Amino acid sequence: MEEKIKKVVLAYSGGLDTSIIIPWLKENYDNCEVIAVSGDVGQGTELDGLEEKAKKTGASKLYVLDLKEEFVKNYIFPTMQAGAVYEDRYLLGTSFARPVIAKAIVEIAKREKADAICHGCTGKGNDQVRFELAIKAFAPEMKIIAPWRIWNIKSREEEIEYAEAHHIPLRINRETNYSKDKNLWHLSHEGLDLEDPANEPQYEKEGFLELGVSPMQAPDRPEYLTIRFEKGIPTAVDGQPLGAVELIEKLNEVGGRNGVGLADLVENRLVGMKSRGVYETPGGAILYEAHRLLETLCLDKATQHYKQLVAVKFGELVYDGLWFTPLREALTAFVDKTQERVTGDVKLRIYKGNVTSAGIVSPYSLYSEDIATFSDDGGAYSQKDSEGFINLFGLPVKMKALLDRRRK
Repeated sequence: MEEKIKKVVLAYSGGLDTSIIIPWLKENYDNCEVIAVSGDVGQGTELDGLEEKAKKTGASKLYVLDLKEEFVKNYIFPTMQAGAVYEDRYLLGTSFARPVIAKAIVEIAKREKADAICHGCTGKGNDQVRFELAIKAFAPEMKIIAPWRIWNIKSREEEIEYAEAHHIPLRINRETNYSKDKNLWHLSHEGLDLEDPANEPQYEKEGFLELGVSPMQAPDRPEYLTIRFEKGIPTAVDGQPLGAVELIEKLNEVGGRNGVGLADLVENRLVGMKSRGVYETPGGAILYEAHRLLETLCLDKATQHYKQLVAVKFGELVYDGLWFTPLREALTAFVDKTQERVTGDVKLRIYKGNVTSAGIVSPYSLYSEDIATFSDDGGAYSQKDSEGFINLFGLPVKMKALLDRRRK
């Protein structure tokens, strides 16, 4: 390679891609120093043994950064408060994990005075955009190395061959080589039989699902829980106050054992192609539904309906890697204002993949039983008033009909 690069900071997961990138960097950049950085956003046991593995494959050191609290409070909760979902199904688990990791990696790169930052994202995926836009936001002059866009390796099978030739230990084999991404919020599955949308996901197959079970395997009795929200932020489950990370973990347990949060979708990638993936988001699915239910009680019609429009745009921004942009920040400011009175308790019935309301209570409820009742409302609402309202509201319809008749 022509660049004179002496030190590279690598976004390191210990998976197939980044495992082979360390020796590849040293081979192609004159034995440069490689510093591996892993952002802990809830991968769990995937981080076990990373330091030994990174150094064994050629890294000079490994940073493991605990980003879970920041991930939940600054990325997950604001997105959930916005009600943002990409293409109606995807709860953005990989999408909003990338900016928090990339931001932390830039901080290490600056501290280490690195010449470049490297990532293992493919040239076909969304993550390359998400990582690189975040890097540009905080280190606009930093050199970015993306091996998948320049090396001769063309497939995951060739990656495995490279790893075997360089004696790099792998946790996968050729038969179970799904492309996966796991964090505190979700687990994604792509590749192999899932690349054909005609194939049904093997939910009941042992080892496929990791965060829970399929609805078919869930208990035959419903489970109830109550989530407390304060200004749109979940703070307690069944009366027990929980920290942000602990609350997500608790909901993952409940949702997982009840088959909640499975999504099989063909999505439109940012780079222009369609891709098929299966997502597990058990706790997230519960949280989104609970928050949505509470907003039906606490938001006025105009705000609730406009916020639905904002949610679509917010989801697109997150998916497209545009977290660190003025528009995303402005939309978050709008969402924050809408959440000032989204406080209360939501009781949920969890059963075989379904999450349904079992009761909502809020001190800021805009629901009035006195007005909504079919019984005598005691004069709170005059049904006679509706006649004048309909006459005015329907005036354009009436006038069009009258004028059309004259033109015939």
